[in-house]
Amino acid sequence: MKIEINLGEAPARVSEILIGEDLMKDLGGVLHIALGNRSAFWIWDEAVWELWGNRTAELGWPIDTIEGRIILFTASEPEKRLASVELLARRMVSAGANRNSAIIAVGGGVTGDVAAFLASIYMRGIPCFQIPTTLLAQVDSSVGGKTGVDLPEGKNLLGTFHQPQQVYIDPGFLTTLPDEELRQGMAEVIKSAMIGDEVLWKFVESNSAAIKRRDPNTLARIISASCLLKAKIVEADEKESGRRRALNLGHTVGHALEKLTGFRLKHGDCVATGMVVAAELSRRIGKLHAEDLQRLESLCETWEMPVRIPASIKAQDIVGAVRADKKRIGDKLHFIIPVRIGEVIEFTEIDQGKFVEVLKALGAG
Repeated sequence: MKIEINLGEAPARVSEILIGEDLMKDLGGVLHIALGNRSAFWIWDEAVWELWGNRTAELGWPIDTIEGRIILFTASEPEKRLASVELLARRMVSAGANRNSAIIAVGGGVTGDVAAFLASIYMRGIPCFQIPTTLLAQVDSSVGGKTGVDLPEGKNLLGTFHQPQQVYIDPGFLTTLPDEELRQGMAEVIKSAMIGDEVLWKFVESNSAAIKRRDPNTLARIISASCLLKAKIVEADEKESGRRRALNLGHTVGHALEKLTGFRLKHGDCVATGMVVAAELSRRIGKLHAEDLQRLESLCETWEMPVRIPASIKAQDIVGAVRADKKRIGDKLHFIIPVRIGEVIEFTEIDQGKFVEVLKALGAG
């Protein structure tokens, strides 16, 4: 399956998403054509390299054996910093990367975010290609052109918009993905369904067992649906001036929980809890039926995602972290809230007292 994100400028920019079972077997020829005469510099999550690196030769991937063309990266949230970007850039300079080079990122969301950020600024910008190997990266972070690194004050506070030329998604990579990481990716699938795809929602409700056993056709179905939804939104609003904000459902509180726990709570779990907070807010202001809130909580619990806030986290600390988030609009608390399964709205008139009330009702101290 090929999905094109047409970004409508002169000259036109197109970002392509290729999704297919066994796509990795065809990737050598596809990349050879896409790269043309550009030299490829590969940034691999080192854990993914250990699992898949020895297969690249037999698959015919155009990996240059010149020293320095393969860079292994320790992909963890603490490494998502400017210091890592500088280190990777200096290694590329040492290996001879120039304006006629390209970066290919292989790994999960952290690897993709950091590598794409580097591509956007290296010699004022070189092409980037993404090969996401986690479900979270396949359905969300590799698509749409957002790049970023963290500051101590918050997540992704430094970043750019830099569309990948192509994204190559093969569900086969998920065969080696730990169950815990599959679960984290499912939070973004559920988010996509809640935002704008009731059919996907019902499919996940009915097929969670098949997803858990990594049925390739089922995985391809949820990945394709999530990417199609995001592609349509990005086409309409590449740089998040309006409609693209819908993709932040669950992330306002989710990012706050990540920050306040020093990233001990994982991204998907935090997004799931954040979605429940947004849904409870929506219910309390009369926008969402209690039945839809219950369906959200039930689906999250099917995937063992938390739907309550740890009591050790104070409600006022969450408010403070939300106010420091880059998604804030002026002095107002900015939320994407669901109004039914498959539809969300932007809401900026949230009363802080009501927000605190909801946080405490869901377990915050």
